[in-house]
Amino acid sequence: MPKVGGGGSADGVQAVMLVLNLLETIGRSDRPLGVTALADALGATKSRVHRHLRTLVQAGYVTQSAETERYGVGPRLTALGRAVSDNLDLVSVAEGPIAELRDHLGHSTVVSEPDRDGVRVLRTLMGTSAIEIGVRPGSVLSYHASAQGKACLAFGPDELRSRVLRARLDMLTPHTIVSAAALERELARIRKRGWAVAPNESMIGINTLAAPVFDANGLAGVIGIVDSIQYIGAEPSAEQIAGLVATARRVSQFLGASAQRAGAGRG
Repeated sequence: MPKVGGGGSADGVQAVMLVLNLLETIGRSDRPLGVTALADALGATKSRVHRHLRTLVQAGYVTQSAETERYGVGPRLTALGRAVSDNLDLVSVAEGPIAELRDHLGHSTVVSEPDRDGVRVLRTLMGTSAIEIGVRPGSVLSYHASAQGKACLAFGPDELRSRVLRARLDMLTPHTIVSAAALERELARIRKRGWAVAPNESMIGINTLAAPVFDANGLAGVIGIVDSIQYIGAEPSAEQIAGLVATARRVSQFLGASAQRAGAGRG
């Protein structure tokens, strides 16, 4: 195998990091990029960038346009992305971490993802108490009256938030937030602290503590713990918040979220 850097191990590590950064920059761009743009973006010399690009083109990870001489995603990088995506299913990635969270705190744990009309429950692990309190997989929870839904609105795309705020907010219990202005204020608090609750808002006596999960592209879903409001209060305990947020961050990192994005739900 040819050497990719200078003689020292530090040079080799720097060369590997440059190649990885090249692939990420090209993969995230919505258009082909030239050597100058890539060198400027990565803080490297054009000659060094060009040398690595030639190797990536030969290996099929990057393509170069014969007309513009700019570089884009190659077939091998596309195939690798698809293979990784197939193996990074939210439920399968979250299964181990949420089981550990359930065993640690004792509450039912839930994995959900945003859908057209609400948040769809994908997986539920029942708690360890004698009385089971949870959410059935396949259930769709309202965006405005559930902790999972509010977490999605707070950290999801602007279009989703705007659509929900313009729509009618049905009152499910006397505690449901049905004012768009009040919901906006609640979402601002959720973004600031990194987690959401909905005490008595969808069903009297029940509360959920939820935190967002991210992948490389943005919001991927939500993880929550569900129980009687006797055990998850309107102000959850520090242990509950720390355990949930750490689990959500861990799953986000497994899904390829950046450290900054994965820490958005930091509490």
